[in-house]
Amino acid sequence: MTSIGILGTGRVGSGLAHALAAAGHEVVLGHRRPPEEAAARDTDPARPLRHTDQRTTADTTDIVLNATPGDTSLERLSALEAELAGKILIDVSNATRNGPDGLPSDLCYPGGSLAERLQRALPATRVVKTLNTMLFPVMTAPASLSTPPTVYLSGDDADAKTVTAGLLADLGWQPEWIEDLGDITTARATEALMLLVPHVLRRRGFQPFAVSLAR
Repeated sequence: MTSIGILGTGRVGSGLAHALAAAGHEVVLGHRRPPEEAAARDTDPARPLRHTDQRTTADTTDIVLNATPGDTSLERLSALEAELAGKILIDVSNATRNGPDGLPSDLCYPGGSLAERLQRALPATRVVKTLNTMLFPVMTAPASLSTPPTVYLSGDDADAKTVTAGLLADLGWQPEWIEDLGDITTARATEALMLLVPHVLRRRGFQPFAVSLAR
């Protein structure tokens, strides 16, 4: 069992929290505001979750997942540099600016990536980028798609990517569906794929999909 902290309690963070708890991990959800109300609603005894603030979450868990909004993640996580030192940080967010319809229209870091900036801001933390090229339901149910999906890994530390791949397996990702792209600079390619998503959604509606390799 691994202690996993999740920063961000929206659909992405909550979905990952429940799925990882169901896989047997100790999961802590980190809130920006006092979590008492959220904790009271979370009463499933089969999937126990602990709720606390984000700083305590980062400080007291072994692995931290960033599921905060990508356009504010750098500022939020930079403030947690001491708490994240020595940890694996799995970044699943995309730093985009939204258009008038609320869908992504531009990258916050063109020519780079949020993951690279996080790694520079957190030099004592091992950053891995993954799960950012799909709609959120696919993250925890990859086998629900009619064709095998692909999930990508980017990061400078090989051991951190191995640990991340193990957590992906706990979420239902088969080894052949996991594509290690290389170092953290490769995250700029997967983050840029987010610009494809709004065009697909406008044409197809909100249907789960992943941007995958076909072989």
